[in-house]
Amino acid sequence: MEEIRRTLRDSKGARWFALAVISFTMLCGYYLTDVMAPLKPLLEKELAWSSSEYGFFTSAYGWFNVFLLMLIFGGIILDKMGVRFTGRMATIIMVIGTSIKYWAISTHSLDGLHFLGMKAQVVVAGLGFATFGVGVEVAGITVSKIIVKWFKGKEMALAMGLEMATARIGTTLAMATSIPIAEALHGVSKPVLVCLIMLVIGMIAFFLYTIMDKKLDESVAEEMVRSGNTVDEEAFRVSDIWVILRNRGWWYIAILCVLFYSAVFPFLKYATDLMVNKFGIDEKLAGNIPAMLPLGTILLTPFFGNLYDRKGKGASIMILGALLLIFVHALYAIPGLSATPVAIGLIVILGVAFSLVPSAMWPSVPKIIPERQLGTAYGMIFLVQNIGLSLVPLLIGWVLDRFCITGTRVLGGVEIPSYNYTLPMAIFTSLGLLALLFAFLLKKEDRKKGYGLELPNIRK
Repeated sequence: MEEIRRTLRDSKGARWFALAVISFTMLCGYYLTDVMAPLKPLLEKELAWSSSEYGFFTSAYGWFNVFLLMLIFGGIILDKMGVRFTGRMATIIMVIGTSIKYWAISTHSLDGLHFLGMKAQVVVAGLGFATFGVGVEVAGITVSKIIVKWFKGKEMALAMGLEMATARIGTTLAMATSIPIAEALHGVSKPVLVCLIMLVIGMIAFFLYTIMDKKLDESVAEEMVRSGNTVDEEAFRVSDIWVILRNRGWWYIAILCVLFYSAVFPFLKYATDLMVNKFGIDEKLAGNIPAMLPLGTILLTPFFGNLYDRKGKGASIMILGALLLIFVHALYAIPGLSATPVAIGLIVILGVAFSLVPSAMWPSVPKIIPERQLGTAYGMIFLVQNIGLSLVPLLIGWVLDRFCITGTRVLGGVEIPSYNYTLPMAIFTSLGLLALLFAFLLKKEDRKKGYGLELPNIRK
């Protein structure tokens, strides 16, 4: 009987367990990413932050990634040094950044100090958030390459969908628990402390994963020797960056990514405040409605990923997601639609859109870019994405303060501004329209170049 030798990735239990471990690490990261979003009214009340200062702080997430090109460097390090080194580095950076952010928000040593025309507390908290942003984004591209490493030719889109769904549990927890934690522990900084503890646990989990990753590499090397196929894939070169930049399909995915995510994540940063100001929902409950968005993606992203694996239609899935995005933000922009069921229904639909596009977009990149360049390609996409994630919250905060203040309301005995969110929602709608355009351009490019975006991922 012929002896059958397999690599560790051919063990279904091994590859799905590896996915579970790295997904937990990303869950912890996404919890911190969005934990401040429901706390905007409390920041105005307890720390006297303005909307512009909140927008400045929120935009800090992408400072280093965008202006210092940290995601390009992170992608190159990933392709040169591998997933184990890069992942360990990224999780340590996340913990360091979160520690700075927690200190800034919890300390009184910065009271009365100003820097760059803003409270020193806002600037230092932003620096911590920016440091964390480098770690979590590099961790994200590392996890994407890990999934390709374990699942290429198998259930890759489903695996990416499940990882994203698990990460969205972190977003859901952030939206639903940050205000209760702040109230129970008597401080707006306490949810960040909880996140810091979780991130340390997530870091330990990734360090444990690296043991499995080393065994995978050993099993692949053994199989190559046994089969006589000892020719390694050509190593990544820095000049490959220009090869990626000349790829029109890569550009379409990168631009679609920044437009789509800029219409969702910055929206979530302001969604709780939107629910209070437009729909009149109590501050203690308002965060529960945006929390439904990531909750829906937990179920739908793996579903659509599995559909892409088995049936294909990746570019068509992205077009449908962009259409739903436009529909939701356009209705939120209508002043007369202010009933609570409308708010809930639109969030549910947005959750469907937020499941459709990522479930097809991220697994499409390996169809366009060779595996040796994937880390850098993902890093450059994340860089483009971070430009939007930095500038759009800043823009929305400025627009709210400049054009949208309608008066004041009382929160816990303190007067804070009230806002009309029509103009910000019109901005989000415009981003959705542009995303739709580039989704169509991507589908056209796929027909021209034959990338196979409309074909199934699972190889028979």
